[in-house]
Amino acid sequence: MRILFFLAILTSCSTKSWREASRESIGIAPVPSTHQEEVFQIYYARAFSWKGYFAIHPWISWKEAGESTYTVAQVTTWNVRRLGSAISVVKDLPDRKWFDSEPSLLFDVRGEKAKLIIEKVKKAIEHYPYKDFYKIWPGPNSNTFVSYIIREVPEIDIELPSTAIGKNYFPGVVSSTASETGFVFSLFGLAGFHLGAAEGVGVHFLGLNFGVDLWTPAIEIPFAGRLGFPDKGF
Repeated sequence: MRILFFLAILTSCSTKSWREASRESIGIAPVPSTHQEEVFQIYYARAFSWKGYFAIHPWISWKEAGESTYTVAQVTTWNVRRLGSAISVVKDLPDRKWFDSEPSLLFDVRGEKAKLIIEKVKKAIEHYPYKDFYKIWPGPNSNTFVSYIIREVPEIDIELPSTAIGKNYFPGVVSSTASETGFVFSLFGLAGFHLGAAEGVGVHFLGLNFGVDLWTPAIEIPFAGRLGFPDKGF
């Protein structure tokens, strides 16, 4: 069974050229024409090509009340090269495959709570400290960006998976955990540890994360990610 699990991870990573890889929608986001209220979501998928064996790529999306399209925000290395800024904020479908990798929905809120989060997220994006810089390893990268948003907006009561290499890259060496129930010590994402009532205890080394979550029991390991009960937030 364990062998089949790891084979599933390996086969989920595309071996195609990025030009040939699928970016089609998988149809899990609410259709704007039938959902007039505010929507805020966070998605992630295995990174493209060989990087998907180790890490994920996350992004955030939102739709304000009455809007007919979603806004998708993320950071990519090619955005730095083309436009000089790592951050991309565009109108797009939120639930596209990430170059053949199917997205997973990590966080989903609607209505008044989504409205509050959207307002705070827009401000957090403006103050992201690594707008002009992107580095796949150890960061700052796409996981650094979404982790920063989560830390800045307390209403986003979720944490990125252990496969989110770069989530522990932040200014300084100490930060609160995503739940604000503990702390993270990290040397530029290369090595450190965390301790929190919601996140449990864990260490990271060279960007790889190992941990035990006691809030919703599970272990977190590199490559496979979370093994145990699904993370249900704080």
